[in-house]
Amino acid sequence: MGKKKCPECERCLPGWLAAFGDLMSLLLCFFVLLLSMSSMDAKKISEAIGSLSGAMSVLEGGTKTEVSKQRMQQSTPIDSNDESSEAVNRVAQAVIDANEMMEKGHGPAISVEEAQEGFVIELPASLLFKSGSATIENEDALLFLKRVALIVEELPNSMQVSVQGHTDNQGPGNNSVFKDNWELSSARAISVLQELLLDSVDPKRISASGFAEYKPLATNVTEAGREKNRRVELHFYGSKSDQEAKIKRSVLDKATAK
Repeated sequence: MGKKKCPECERCLPGWLAAFGDLMSLLLCFFVLLLSMSSMDAKKISEAIGSLSGAMSVLEGGTKTEVSKQRMQQSTPIDSNDESSEAVNRVAQAVIDANEMMEKGHGPAISVEEAQEGFVIELPASLLFKSGSATIENEDALLFLKRVALIVEELPNSMQVSVQGHTDNQGPGNNSVFKDNWELSSARAISVLQELLLDSVDPKRISASGFAEYKPLATNVTEAGREKNRRVELHFYGSKSDQEAKIKRSVLDKATAK
């Protein structure tokens, strides 16, 4: 039986076209990989822009992001125009180090926050004193105050420090030498002030006051709230003349802009 002839078919495409098709496929894969590796998290970008806007004042109207209290404590945003910004950042780092050293994971921790005219360090009373007492006995807390005193020396001379004592509404207790919360809060503030004076803080730049239970941060109904209210605060702020100069500059700038 004779062999069947191969049926005639259309002429095949040129060989180079197959190689060209493979090349295009490889290029497509290459660019897809580049795109996948260069994709960015939109939330992180927005957060970075917001940080630049708040910290450097170079992106006016930029996106602002909400930062948790923990992140604020770890990285406090400071206006770059503030001459004491470096010292404030050092205080924030000292707070982080002190909290790690004292391992206060289950109770209140030292915190630092910005205020209208400076910043505030909040010291829980349980880290410094025993119940009803105004004697500082925690060695780690004393070391932290020494570190704060060193930083105070590097702040501008116009920066003042106000030590403020606060209590809950329970009273000092029957075993305390203090008859009421006014005496206890004032004595605790003075104890912290005296420790800073021993560490060479200029007496002209520091003062102390007690507010008893009348400026609470939380409710006094729960133990957690009362523990938060028992505290000593270090308020760092510019002198009155310095504040007046800032107001005058602000008014002058607005008038010039008009």
